[in-house]
Amino acid sequence: MHLIQILLPLYDNAGNTFAEELYGKVRRELTERFGGLTAFTRAPAQGLWKDAGKTHRDDIVVFEVMVEELDADWWGGYRKNLEAVFRQDEIVIRAQPVTVL
Repeated sequence: MHLIQILLPLYDNAGNTFAEELYGKVRRELTERFGGLTAFTRAPAQGLWKDAGKTHRDDIVVFEVMVEELDADWWGGYRKNLEAVFRQDEIVIRAQPVTVL
């Protein structure tokens, strides 16, 4: 089993908030495909990184799903779709193995 985490930005590069419908579409897609979803949206996380000596910041929400089998090809295509929809150079989707206790 794997936990998949999708880190989605709250704002575009100009600082404009993304429409709630974009997140609703992602929630529906993931719930329909995987049967459930956890969304951390009330207290956005803050991402910081340095590029060419300048610090950049993103406020993000995190969507999680649990999957039995990891289909890296499907997730790679889904990431590319999200990058286009959210107008991002890169959206992070990460997977980690899970042992259910």
